[in-house]
Amino acid sequence: MSNEAYAGTIRLTVAQATIRFLSNQYSERDGVEQRLIAGAFGIFGHGNVAGIGQALLQNEIARADGEQEMPYIMPRNEQGQVHAAAAFAKTTNRLQTYMCTASIGPGSLNMVTGAALATTNRLPVLLLPSDQFATRVPDPVLQQLEDPTSLDVSVNDAFRPVSRFFDRINRPEQLIPSLLSAMRVLTDPAETGAVTIAMPQDVQAEVFDWPVELFRKRVWHVRRPVPEPAALERAVALIKAAERPLIIAGGGTIYAGASEELRALATATGIPVGDTQAGKGAINFDHPSAVGGVGSTGCDSGNHIADKADLIIGVGTRYSDFTTASKTQFKNPDVKFVNINVTPFDAAKESAEMVVADAREALAALKEALADYHVEAAYSEEITAEKEAWIKATERCYHLDHGPLPAQTEVFGALNELMGEEDVVINAAGSMPGDLQALWQARSPLQYHVEYAFSCMGYEVPAAMGVKLARPEAEVVAIVGDGTYQMLPMELATVVQENIKVIYVLLQNYGFCSIGALSESRGSQRFGTKYRRRGEGSHLADEQVIDGVDIAANARSWGLDVLEVHTIAEFKEAYRKAEASDRPTMIHIETDLYGPNPPGSSWWDVPVSGVSELESTQRAYEEYLRDRKPQRHYL
Repeated sequence: MSNEAYAGTIRLTVAQATIRFLSNQYSERDGVEQRLIAGAFGIFGHGNVAGIGQALLQNEIARADGEQEMPYIMPRNEQGQVHAAAAFAKTTNRLQTYMCTASIGPGSLNMVTGAALATTNRLPVLLLPSDQFATRVPDPVLQQLEDPTSLDVSVNDAFRPVSRFFDRINRPEQLIPSLLSAMRVLTDPAETGAVTIAMPQDVQAEVFDWPVELFRKRVWHVRRPVPEPAALERAVALIKAAERPLIIAGGGTIYAGASEELRALATATGIPVGDTQAGKGAINFDHPSAVGGVGSTGCDSGNHIADKADLIIGVGTRYSDFTTASKTQFKNPDVKFVNINVTPFDAAKESAEMVVADAREALAALKEALADYHVEAAYSEEITAEKEAWIKATERCYHLDHGPLPAQTEVFGALNELMGEEDVVINAAGSMPGDLQALWQARSPLQYHVEYAFSCMGYEVPAAMGVKLARPEAEVVAIVGDGTYQMLPMELATVVQENIKVIYVLLQNYGFCSIGALSESRGSQRFGTKYRRRGEGSHLADEQVIDGVDIAANARSWGLDVLEVHTIAEFKEAYRKAEASDRPTMIHIETDLYGPNPPGSSWWDVPVSGVSELESTQRAYEEYLRDRKPQRHYL
């Protein structure tokens, strides 16, 4: 029987209709169109193998002219596939993403962490978790969570607080408005994040006569709202009245493609530009106005300027506690804020003068309105001096000649020198994001990919796959600690299976470096952060495990080429080999668990026990009371 039931409709299952619809959705910005849903990740079980899985199979068999309408990649871990989709979306400046499907129960619930990461980072991902039977006839089905207070509750309700849009399709007709709403949110620069459409397993396979018009090519135009004239006028007045203004470039600057406008504004006005983790690279590090990272993981040059700034101009930043140093960074008692953000929620932070607009449009308008403005010569000289001092400090960190084991900062220095301007370095958790924001000299908005909104350990492994799918021409390098590696290594198998050429740099220090240092600084003596043999049941034992998990061997077992090195000279040679190879490769190097790390010039609020029998904790509490005194709301 033909799929054409009668004129104007087509008979498909809910799952088949979903895939056909998604294959015809496009985003457009500045006249450039691209497929919105570039492909599908999916792990199949009884909840989706005969629904979404069958639809993807049928789509692949029926593809026209050898082209896959919805290319499918088989991942190994449900959380990992969402991280890969988020990394892909970040790399494409939120103009494309992947869909992710999983089976009912634990499979779908594994995607919740990935959903939270995407929403926290304002990144679009489309999740299609399988759900229990809509008919409820076979209840309780395998892996169904029963709630005696409501038969409508399933584990998928856990997606609600971490999704920007959530729906459950209990009848085929509900799919049409749900998919249209999902596309609206995915392409809205202010509202985007995880979009979740829960699919009961019986509904996925249910047949319906769909209007053919549903499957036409649809182009979703990504808006660039211009600043309101009155809001722009107020912002300009504050900038002209300021003596020590500072721009802080956040991720929204890069997502808006506003780097050229940011550089032009900084050049014309001399206003210094600091960066957040997501905004690093928005301005090239060697621009005269670029002062580097600001906040808890920032550098001396950025933080010294921020300490005295009388006006903070936030561009596309959400002001995380790392950027504000837990509300202690901006010490000038009279500091004011102007926030340029496409999202009113973020634009209103820190009692700011709000400019709700696209970053590119707002920066261009500011440059025109500030044509007769430039910071004072003395301030420019101070900016130059701070930059020069930090560049020297960075060089020292990059070339410590530390031994017997190298410091991780030396590895970063080698990578910073070896990687191209449009290659991509990836990281997410541990002490490395702090060192990287302080030290990495980003030459383009493409080069620096650090997920530090959710800071999810294990993100780096699948993220490398997502970034490479988006930028196959670039060298993609994921820096992974041994603690992070053990969290989520499974997508290495996917990388090998799909022959996705990425480079993993594994820093082995037999412990959790970052949280160990934090534990020590807060009086908890690095407890539970080093690999120890328990002996009589205590993690205080002196014997450190250095011959436990062989990560190099483990990576080989996944199918990677592994290069084991011990010195920075050997590391550089190995990198050139990995760069020349067409195979996914790991470079394994041991580093010093105890650093040294870059000098710090800021603070982060991690509460210390107010009462303790331990002298180390008592000392840390006294320091905590002292350090939090400058903390305040910016009102």
